[in-house]
Amino acid sequence: MKSSYVMNKVIFIFLFLSGFISLSFAQPSKKVIVSYVTSWTKPIPDPKLITHINYAFGHVSDSFNAVRIDNPERLKEIVKLRNSYKKLKILLSIGGWGSGRFSEMAANPDFRRSFAKDCQRVVKEFKLDGIDIDWEYPTSSAAGISSNPEDTKNFSLLIKEIRQHIGKNKLLTLASIADAKYMDFKTITPFLDFVNVMMYDVAKPPKHHASLYRSALSGPVTLVESIEAHILAGIPKEKLVMGIPFYGRGDKSNVPDFILFKDYAGLNKYTLLWDDIAQVPYAVNDEGIMLCTFENEKSLRLKADYIRSNNLLGAMYWEFVADDADLTLSKALFEELNK
Repeated sequence: MKSSYVMNKVIFIFLFLSGFISLSFAQPSKKVIVSYVTSWTKPIPDPKLITHINYAFGHVSDSFNAVRIDNPERLKEIVKLRNSYKKLKILLSIGGWGSGRFSEMAANPDFRRSFAKDCQRVVKEFKLDGIDIDWEYPTSSAAGISSNPEDTKNFSLLIKEIRQHIGKNKLLTLASIADAKYMDFKTITPFLDFVNVMMYDVAKPPKHHASLYRSALSGPVTLVESIEAHILAGIPKEKLVMGIPFYGRGDKSNVPDFILFKDYAGLNKYTLLWDDIAQVPYAVNDEGIMLCTFENEKSLRLKADYIRSNNLLGAMYWEFVADDADLTLSKALFEELNK
């Protein structure tokens, strides 16, 4: 029995040193990796491949002074992951596209204080590691929500209030639009642990929605330009977590508006091209017209390499359910960030 154990151990060491076995996923990530997990889906990411989960979503209550959580039972199930993965951080993300009542809440000192206090309650009751604010966007009604010219100032007051109530030992993060508009980062950055930059959805076909570099087909902002905009706005790169999409955007007529990575096989009927400058793939029809702008493993690895090489805090992705059964993108992101 003992000789068999020794022989197996020798074989394992040989295979590991030869590169046939890898222990890369056994070690925690050196970089922050945030996975958004939604209330309306069932899969849960592999905790070995991430550092944080942002549970989407909570909302400002109808009474403007508290937090309402979508599907709280699923949140409880996710929190149970920490029973086996003690270092995993779990936050409630409050907001999302079309989630309103922020403007009214933040403008009223009593509502603002009560909301921040309820954030404290939620963190304690659900045993969370913090709060992520995803107001899209202060002073903007683009998402069909109310807005006010004073939103940016009131948002700063809200962030300060939440920090005071949840305390310095809990995480406070937020989601930022790619071009760093709408928020006074110089004022709020001292209260934030990090900023998740939504570096996607900046355009739809016939433009790329998540370019790394600028080409003739890039949308209004690229990943490199987004980093520069946020640093100029007052966020040190050590607090920047760059968003990466696990999906593509279609032209709606030929390709769905959203197409998940695991469903990319449907794109094979079109011509798939690679933009050598923007460093992203896209699909075109017989006339050369872009029908879909998307992310694949190659473009994701290039983005992750840029994030690591430029010493950003890490990467975030929307959303886990878009990955395939082999967790191709999740594994690629972990590998590239931890080279």
